[in-house]
Amino acid sequence: MEQVQWKVEGMDCNTCALNIHKYLEKKGMKNVKVNFATGDVIFDTDKDIVKEKISTGIQDLGYAVVGEQKQVQQKKYSFFTTHLQRFLFCLPFTVLLVLHMVPGLKLHWLMDPWVQLGLSTPVYLVGMGFFGKSAVKSLRNRMPNMNVLIAMGATAAFVYSLYGTLSGNPENYMFYETAATIITLVFMGNYLEDASIHSTQRELNKLVHSQKVMANMIAFDDQHQEQIFPVENTLLHVGDLILIKSGEQVPIDCKILWGEAHINEAIITGESEPIHKYRKDALIGGSYLTEGTVKAQVTAVGKDTVLSGIINMVKQAQGEKPPVQKLADRISGIFIPSVILIAIGTLIVNWLILGAFTPALMRSIAVMVIACPCAMGLATPAAIAVGLGRAAKNGILFRNASSLETFKNIKQVVFDKTGTLTTGKFRITGFHASVNDDTFRKIAYSLEKYSNHPIATSINQEWKTKELIIWTKVEEIKGVGMKAIDKEGNIYQAGSFKMVKTPLKEDHHNVYITKNDEVLGWVDVQDEIRPEAKSVIQYLGQKGIRTILLSGDKYEKCRLLADQLGIKEIYAEQTPAQKLEKIDTLNQIMPTAMVGDGINDAPALAKATLGISLSNASQIAVESAQVVLMNKGIQHLPMALGLGKHTYITIKENLFWAFAYNIVAIPVAALGFLTPAFGALVMGLSDVVLAINSGRLFVKKVV
Repeated sequence: MEQVQWKVEGMDCNTCALNIHKYLEKKGMKNVKVNFATGDVIFDTDKDIVKEKISTGIQDLGYAVVGEQKQVQQKKYSFFTTHLQRFLFCLPFTVLLVLHMVPGLKLHWLMDPWVQLGLSTPVYLVGMGFFGKSAVKSLRNRMPNMNVLIAMGATAAFVYSLYGTLSGNPENYMFYETAATIITLVFMGNYLEDASIHSTQRELNKLVHSQKVMANMIAFDDQHQEQIFPVENTLLHVGDLILIKSGEQVPIDCKILWGEAHINEAIITGESEPIHKYRKDALIGGSYLTEGTVKAQVTAVGKDTVLSGIINMVKQAQGEKPPVQKLADRISGIFIPSVILIAIGTLIVNWLILGAFTPALMRSIAVMVIACPCAMGLATPAAIAVGLGRAAKNGILFRNASSLETFKNIKQVVFDKTGTLTTGKFRITGFHASVNDDTFRKIAYSLEKYSNHPIATSINQEWKTKELIIWTKVEEIKGVGMKAIDKEGNIYQAGSFKMVKTPLKEDHHNVYITKNDEVLGWVDVQDEIRPEAKSVIQYLGQKGIRTILLSGDKYEKCRLLADQLGIKEIYAEQTPAQKLEKIDTLNQIMPTAMVGDGINDAPALAKATLGISLSNASQIAVESAQVVLMNKGIQHLPMALGLGKHTYITIKENLFWAFAYNIVAIPVAALGFLTPAFGALVMGLSDVVLAINSGRLFVKKVV
């Protein structure tokens, strides 16, 4: 089997992704993943299958396939390339059309049907250029989407008005503003949704491009003299030699040939404590040398690097199924043909009963006008706009509307450790000394002040003193700790248990202090727990939500943290791939939310039923999550859960009203008790109802 990765352009709704997914499965493709947000299409196929035929088949559905290695073809120039451009173009025409409806404004010239026709025609043409094409494509693929309703509603109102204008009897047929309002407001709603999608993908692409860094490549001249010159890491090949200095980013996956260094691999592992690396140890591209200098040999490039693998996992996790389809889109699959049948039935039955075609046609058009999807198009954006406004005031960002639906089912929340439940900053948690405490602190500070190690930094910050020991010699022993000699010749050391020569009953402490090889005491440090962590865990427990700790850190540290916070279930020492697998398993048991902050959490965030990240997290984690807590903490996680649930409830209420209004009004219109003019008025009032109901989210109790 061969894995194929394509970019497919032209997907303008979730139904498009489903169309492509079904087509590929029908053709025998395996492990199909279609990501509407990114345009990525991934599938496995037999090498004997001609990929060109599959590509042609997708193009026949109405989409453009761009191969992985091919250049994106230049599109024909078009001013209206985004929903924002379409909305801004349509807005002034629509505003003018509705001005004549404002009480007190005597704009008689706006009542002229030809003026209204001139104002509404540009809006209608732009609307049909997008909604009409999308509707035709969805009908051709036998999967009608929301755009079918929009196109039908706008067309019914426009054609009805045009009929009145051309027939010389425009007084009762003036509904140009209805067609324009439908198109303009739905463009606005589409823009709000697209803005989140495009932002997510833009930031993901930024991360990929940011990995292009400069490397110090080592080469040898004719005299076998070593020469060092800068090159972009994308030009490196497996086997090339590079030099990495203290403070520099590891440009690409490699193996140490000479030297040793402390490496901060938080970008991959989520661990804030630097790891000491020696000769033959592997270095991961994207990590940083906090101390030391090494010469290394490149071991992987391009897609074979660890970071590229993580990014690819994110894309595949996102594309395993299309984003959740809007409730309105699902119902419209039944609603659209029903309205068409009712309209045709209304025309035939009334024609037979009344014996006149014109009034029967008017009743049929009235059905189409009253079934206008304006309310359905606004139901979701109205609730989201209010919900996001309140959320923003409390430091909560929802990435997309589909995430709101998932909140109602969340039964368990999985937390990463470092940077999520903790701050990522070390603090002293305890110490033991066989000498006076002040003397012990002075010795520790006098030694550690010469080190840049994060643990040493925490000791320096908390035990800083002006009473320093003056050393005649001080040095740092790589991978062990600090060593110093005072004026009397006493040898002091501060470091790990490796430097202690006498046997230790307890070797799990972070720093040991010795004098002439005699242990004076030890110091323990750990990440500072976020002050709100315990109360958040308790809140979730009270709501019957199960909490789980999932971390790449050591089990002992995870167990200690879990005991302090009241978390019962722990999965420690997990790689990004293992985290992804564990989230997949938990998802199958019950809907799961994942809270994380590191690049190593990104695949799990994308895979979880609901991904939640912190604003100060790595960019890929932020952009892989559906919800971002902007306050650099998790104190508003309960509000995010509550606000998400209640916003979704409001959307359901709005949609219920929108469809109930149509279900009640359509029979009334079909029986001739509702004129198109009154139907348009009722349709406008339905929008007011939605606005009032959505506005309740500003004051509604959600926690």
